[in-house]
Amino acid sequence: MKKIRSFNNRINIKNKRIILRSDLNVPIKNKVIQDKTRINLSIPLIENLLKREAKVLLISHLGRPRDLKDHNLSLKPVYEYLKEKISNNIYFFSDKITNKTKDKISFLKNGEIIFFENIRLNDGEIQNDDNFAKNLSSLGDVYINDAFSCAHRKQTSIHKITKHISNSYAGPLLMKEIQSINMVLNSKKKPTTCIIGGSKISTKLGVITTLLKKVDYLIIVGAMANNFIKFKGNKIGKSLIESGSEKIIGEIYDKADKNSCEIVTPLDFAVSESIDGEANLKSFQDIQENDIILDIGQKTIKKINKVIDSSKTVLWNGPAGYFENRNFSKGTISIARKISENTKSNNLISIVGGGDTISAIKNNGIDVNFTHLSTAGGAFLEYIEGKNLPGIEVLK
Repeated sequence: MKKIRSFNNRINIKNKRIILRSDLNVPIKNKVIQDKTRINLSIPLIENLLKREAKVLLISHLGRPRDLKDHNLSLKPVYEYLKEKISNNIYFFSDKITNKTKDKISFLKNGEIIFFENIRLNDGEIQNDDNFAKNLSSLGDVYINDAFSCAHRKQTSIHKITKHISNSYAGPLLMKEIQSINMVLNSKKKPTTCIIGGSKISTKLGVITTLLKKVDYLIIVGAMANNFIKFKGNKIGKSLIESGSEKIIGEIYDKADKNSCEIVTPLDFAVSESIDGEANLKSFQDIQENDIILDIGQKTIKKINKVIDSSKTVLWNGPAGYFENRNFSKGTISIARKISENTKSNNLISIVGGGDTISAIKNNGIDVNFTHLSTAGGAFLEYIEGKNLPGIEVLK
């Protein structure tokens, strides 16, 4: 296996223009950052580059813009936060990146930063366009990808840019993610449990199929579980489901049987007629037509805790409920606490990933201890699945 070219302190970057692709994709509501974890993790490398007298060109995406004028997904709040945390001069570049951008930023001095607006607001980023790659790469002498969460994307600032900058490296956060996940996967002990949340089965079918061959228990939570509940002939009211998922679920159960993997789905729920409502605990037979399943109930939490107690390795991606409303965050918090307790006391190997999972934990202010906490979601799952991630392959 080819080694990944990783950035280190021996590389001379004084007077060099460093294009740093970070993961600053954080939840923002009414221009207020809800969870600063990803930003805070990115700051040490930024400060290292500044201390070594480099010129930093900072790039990130934010969400999935509807179009190139979607100003609801501006990185300006992140820029304001970085100004508070970093003492060096930092400028915000709100224009699109073109072949004239290099001249516009020529004023930048050693130890200063230009932070570019949401890279996905540029035509060509999502398409992995070569012309945009040329314009983007012309801005820098060295490229560093420190955004593992985007490594599964074939997008210009992750993939095609490396075609035009030979001095391309993986940053320390990206390397830490890979090394930590490898360490857990290579040293995992049985029984092994995987807990998967989220809404769509189809986007996670590959990783679920792969995991069925590797784990002893697969716990399905979140809106994804509604499909399994309905498949078994139970009522789900107005709960979110994925149309046409019956065939996929049938295949999952067949493969689970063949691989002796037990699938665990919710036994009871916290429901409401609105996502902003209060939590009402109900079992299968009590679900009404207007009920929306928004979290797991106490019986399900006890069942999951029992599985975790019997496990030596746990992988978890995706919250158990609609954690944005604290009334429906109990399932997620209970899982987090149980995994953390067992990691501390029972030598459980635990790896937890996904931005929503981290936000749910951080927003509730609980102290957790996992073997590895990953900020990535899709990339985390695809790496576990064994896929070659485009953003990593180009750095080998």
